[in-house]
Parts: sequence; C-alpha cells; structure tokens
Amino acid sequence: MPYTAPLDDFRLLSDLQGTDDAHDILTGAARLCESTLAPLQRIGDTHPARLENGVTRTPPGFAEGYRAIADGGWIGICASPDHGGLGLPLSVATAVNEMMASACLALQLNPLMTQGQIEALEHHAGPEMKALYLPKLISGEWSGTMNLTEPQAGSDVGALTTRAVPEGDTFRITGQKIFITWADNDFTDNVCHLVLARLPDAPAGTKGISLFMVPKILPDGSRNALRVLSLEHKLGLHGSPTAVMEYGGATGWIIGEPHKGMAAMFTMMNNARLGVATQGIGVAEAACQLAEAHAAQRIQNGPIANHPDVRRMLARMRAETFAARAIALSCAAAADAGNTARAAFLTPIAKSFGTETGMRVADLGIQVHGGMGYIEETGAAQLWRDVRVTAIYEGTNGIQAIDLIGRKLSDDGAAAFALLDEMHPDLAEAAQTLRHVTQALLARTVQDRLAGAAPYLRAFALTLGTHWHLRAAEADPARAPLARFMLRNVLPEHAALAAEALEDVPSA
Repeated sequence: MPYTAPLDDFRLLSDLQGTDDAHDILTGAARLCESTLAPLQRIGDTHPARLENGVTRTPPGFAEGYRAIADGGWIGICASPDHGGLGLPLSVATAVNEMMASACLALQLNPLMTQGQIEALEHHAGPEMKALYLPKLISGEWSGTMNLTEPQAGSDVGALTTRAVPEGDTFRITGQKIFITWADNDFTDNVCHLVLARLPDAPAGTKGISLFMVPKILPDGSRNALRVLSLEHKLGLHGSPTAVMEYGGATGWIIGEPHKGMAAMFTMMNNARLGVATQGIGVAEAACQLAEAHAAQRIQNGPIANHPDVRRMLARMRAETFAARAIALSCAAAADAGNTARAAFLTPIAKSFGTETGMRVADLGIQVHGGMGYIEETGAAQLWRDVRVTAIYEGTNGIQAIDLIGRKLSDDGAAAFALLDEMHPDLAEAAQTLRHVTQALLARTVQDRLAGAAPYLRAFALTLGTHWHLRAAEADPARAPLARFMLRNVLPEHAALAAEALEDVPSA
C-alpha cells in the first residue's frame, strides 16, 4: 500500500523537544520506506514465512528489502562508531524505526531485534565478544534475537528451565524457547541468539538466570546444536517467522557475570520497548493514511470524508497518533539528554500508549472503510492483525502499567511531578488531577495501587499527548484544529481514568 513518511511531524517535534532533526538522514530513510519497504507489506501477508526441511524461507522481496536496510547503515544507526555504527541519537533512530514499521512491520522486526542485541552487547559483553559480533551485527551480515519465553515461563521469566552446563570456556545450552521473533531467515550468514538459562548452581527465580550468546554458526564455521522446531501460525505479522527453538546441547558463551543475566537482558528489552512503541505508532500512521485516502475516494452522497461521523473518526485517529508519536520521541530525547529518570518514566507510557494507539487507530480505520475494511484486499484488516501483538510482547501493557505505578514511582513521584510541572497552561486542571491521583497512589502500598495501574498510565498519556498538541499548535497555527479536538474531545477521558485509578476491582 502507498505510504508517505510524516517528515513534517518529525521536524516540528525535533524543534519543540530540542533534538537534532537530522533532516537529510530522515529524508533518506523516508525514501527507503516509501519506495522499497512499503511494497513488501502486502506480500509478507499473502506469502508468509515458512519452514521447509528445516530451512526458513522468507517472503519474496524480503531479502532485498533487508539488504537495503543493512546497506544504508540503518541497523547500526545508534551503535558505536568503534564497531562500524553511525552513533546517531536515539531520537533519530526512533523516527526511522517508526517509518519502517509503517512501511512493513513484519520486516522491520528483524533489524529492531538486532539493534537491541547490539546495545546489550555494547553494555555487557567482554572485549573479545564485542570484536567478533558487533561489526557483523551492525553491518547486517548477521542478525540477532532474544530468547526468554518457554512454554511454562512467559511473563514469569523466573520459572524458566533451560540449562547451561559449563564445559571449559563455554557452556552447553539445553532447553526449548517459544515465540522467538525472526529466529531464523534465509538472508543473513548467521543468527545470534541471546538465551536466558540457568547454571547448575543457580538459585531459584530471576536471581538465578544467566545470559548466553548462542550463535547458529560457531566461530569455526560449523553448525551449532540448535534448530527451529516449528513456526507459529499467527493472527498477523505473517511475513515475520516466529519460532519454537530447541537447544540440544548448543555451545554458548556467557555474557556478563553468572546469575546476572536479567540485568543484561533488560538492556535489550528496554531498547525494544521503545522500539515496539514506534511499531504501534507506525501502524497507526499507516492506518490513518489508508483511511484518509479511502474516505476521500468513497462516494456516498458525496465523499464520506465530508460526513461528520467519519470526520470524527479520522480526527481521533490523527490526534492520538500524533500524541503517541510525541511521547515516544520525548522519551528518546530524554535518553539522548542523559535524563535517565525521565526516560525510564516515559518508557512504559510510550510502549503502552503507542501500541494501544496502534490497535485503536487500526480498528477505527476498518470502521472508516465500512464493509470494505473487513475485506482483506484493502489492507485495513492486515494493519489491525499485525499490530495486535505489540500490546503483548516485550512486556504486556499491563506489565508496563505495573512498572509505571510501582518501580517508576519509587522516587516518591519525582519524575512524574517534574513532568506535570511542565504541562501547558491550558492543562492546569488536568495536571492537578494527575498530581492528586499520583499523591494518593503514593500513599498506598504498591500492591494496593495495582488495580489502577492501566487507567493511571492512560490518563498520564492523554495529558502528555495533549501538551504536545498544544505546543505544536503554538509553533504551527495550522495544527490548531487538531489540538482543539485533542483538548476537547479526547483529553476529557482523563478525568474518568483518574477516578478509576483510585478504585479497587472485584475478585474474579
């Protein structure tokens, strides 16, 4: 389906948030997404990845699309120049990742996983491992994955049973992992798996988990003892192979210290959480463009774009997409500025609200299409099917909300209150409501806050998103109508959400 990158939004938000707009870089990424990746969106859905005699076959054109991403340096966009990366700010990478997700989410997942692995290795691997793996991952010759989930251990990672037995300088990894995104492909020379496993003397729970590098191809060129058992049959993202992996005594190398694997893996997961936020936003943008084009062309007593209810749906789609984009970019900007407390606080908001926006906007896009939205050929249904999983993986949105209301308020609300202090003057009442709710939640135990976690997160997101709409309207008066819609039609939901955040829920 056709796609046009929202470069004007990126430039405006970079000005408002004081980041480098990297005009030439974003323009180059836009060309790649519009001309090379977007045509692969439908192909990936109608020609799914498949497993043939142990070999993973990817959709037609995916290899060429991946090579264009790699050759452009986009995989190593934030990576250190010491190993061939571009060393660009996270805010630039966030914009690029959103464009790629809009164009073809199934393919974009591959470099996103590799980017997370690169960051984990940069922070936790030893010099020899960095020298061997980072140049190949950054160049795109090799790709990376993360292996956490097992049949009995989903969000409860501490229940995993995969074992790592020492054997000289290496370890023998035995176990099974499920839901492994891009666990294999037919266009890179190697796939490097980061695998969570237990040493024989490991304590129970997450404190006993270590992290290992387990490559498909060993440094001596031989094949490691691992294989793809099957590919999952999924609701969407058909072009992206999601595998059940078996490690049958595979050779692995420990990353970091024994029993400290979760800290290293969380480096990759936090990177991925902001990346997944951009996936939701990218799909929302694609759904907006598809719905707007249909509404302009579909004639029912004139173009349906003129019908008030359709205008309402299109305005909400645009308003929430811009709000989610602004929050994700402000999270990246905080990380670039070294404001780690703010970046940490915004990460679960960006991930949850970004992916929820992707689902809500894609769903409204189907509604704008009417009956044609339920027909696969329009592409509207695919967008909803593809984005649905983003609210589940890399920590469900419920887990994001619990993280926000628990760990991220453990500074006595300092990061939350600092953000509320900066809200646009027109949001004084909403900011005061959130301040009251935050103070009330802080007076409770973490356990007693949990029922209100999800509504609290969304209330905060709507207020933040409206703040950026109002700032954008001040910088560009042409944006004032959409900002008013966000202020008057969407923001009022925050009051009900704030009230809900303080209520308990009945037992099942």
